[in-house]
Amino acid sequence: MSTGRDKVNKLKGIIKALVISNSIIPKFINRRLFYLFRNTSGNIGLLIRYVIFKNLSKSCGDNVSIHPGVFLKGLSRISIGNNVSIHSMCYIDGTGGLKIGNDVSIAHASTIMTTSHTYQDISIPIKYNKATQAPVTIENDVWIGCGCRILSGVIINSRSIIAAGAVVNKNVEPNTISGGVPAKILKSINTKTS
Repeated sequence: MSTGRDKVNKLKGIIKALVISNSIIPKFINRRLFYLFRNTSGNIGLLIRYVIFKNLSKSCGDNVSIHPGVFLKGLSRISIGNNVSIHSMCYIDGTGGLKIGNDVSIAHASTIMTTSHTYQDISIPIKYNKATQAPVTIENDVWIGCGCRILSGVIINSRSIIAAGAVVNKNVEPNTISGGVPAKILKSINTKTS
């Protein structure tokens, strides 16, 4: 059975040519095109979003699939490794800096925030208080379940699973499954092979 990775490898030369061709388009036009094709389905939609994202992001590896209906902000501050999938209805704000490693899957309806609001200035409504930024790092071999919320300033270490619906507001240890609100370690993942 042919996988997505196999298909991408077969078309690597064509994809590279499309990325190079697209790089001559001014960034402001590419940003508009990226949002225009946000909901385009099928392999054509995946290809268009990949080609444009590759030219707008800080860095982007191979075999990155951004599914329909994903909202991405702060594209120029986002780095993504190889073999990453971001599924439908995700909201990802890279304004404060976002690094996603290799072999990462982000399930549908998840949110990653690199910004937050302060509330200390009581002379104005909270919504007008200063916003802060803090980077998020998601290391290699991570699965983020559906409906998760990853808050600014956290590191999700390698070979971790974030259970569906979790709210991650602090660093996640490697080789663990974390879940809950707020997220805490539920189980260690055995790293020994049998």
